[in-house]
Amino acid sequence: MKNISHLINKTVDHLKNSLSILFITGAGISADSGLPTYRGIGGIYNNSMTEDGLSIEDALSINLFYEKPEITWKYISQIEQNSRNTGYNQAHSIIAETEKYFQRVWVLTQNVDGFHIDAGSKNVIEIHGNIHKIKCDNCIWHKKIKDFSEITIPLKCPECKSITRPDVVLFGEMLPAKAVETLQNQLETGFDICFTIGTTSVFPYVQQPVYLLKMNKKITVEINPDRTEISEIADIKIPLGAKEAMQKIWKEFKRIIL
Repeated sequence: MKNISHLINKTVDHLKNSLSILFITGAGISADSGLPTYRGIGGIYNNSMTEDGLSIEDALSINLFYEKPEITWKYISQIEQNSRNTGYNQAHSIIAETEKYFQRVWVLTQNVDGFHIDAGSKNVIEIHGNIHKIKCDNCIWHKKIKDFSEITIPLKCPECKSITRPDVVLFGEMLPAKAVETLQNQLETGFDICFTIGTTSVFPYVQQPVYLLKMNKKITVEINPDRTEISEIADIKIPLGAKEAMQKIWKEFKRIIL
């Protein structure tokens, strides 16, 4: 516990001298809301196949969506259903609150649940999209649907009658160009400190900001109870869950500045 307190205090010391923050979040931050991940401990599918005899990666692939959209919709709907009775937690709320105390705060999230926006964060890059935003690839129709129980799936476009889709990145698809451009623009502007929270950091677009800040002699903080791809290079590694770590950091930060 003493070591954790030291890490928290060290993080707060750097925060006091920072003007800009980048938060990078993964499934771990929403797991604290009770939202299961696709796989792993407590995952929706763990390491088994889906009931259709497909891996979840195949079920949620762009190729299968073109061939059998009803199957892709089925499993996206299951993910939405699991998030329906949950919501953002205090870690999301604290990240949103930081905007009141720092000149510039951005969130890069791998999650499609929309919890950061629901919590009040204004500058959010949803690099994998948002499960509640529905779009038609055949025309310009789009709509936000919070509860999939209100629709018949697969949902047909009311304008052109094509099969619509949630605006999320399916396996085999490129990342959204606008989100990537926004991220690159913000990285060029630079950040004083970067937090990676609840992500395994296996993707290049998660690792890139960390390496970039390190190269520019800025501070990197990892919050994750497990070892990850960037654990060895992070300046500070806090081995706690997202909510617990953010609560401790924010309590100490406000104690000092208020």
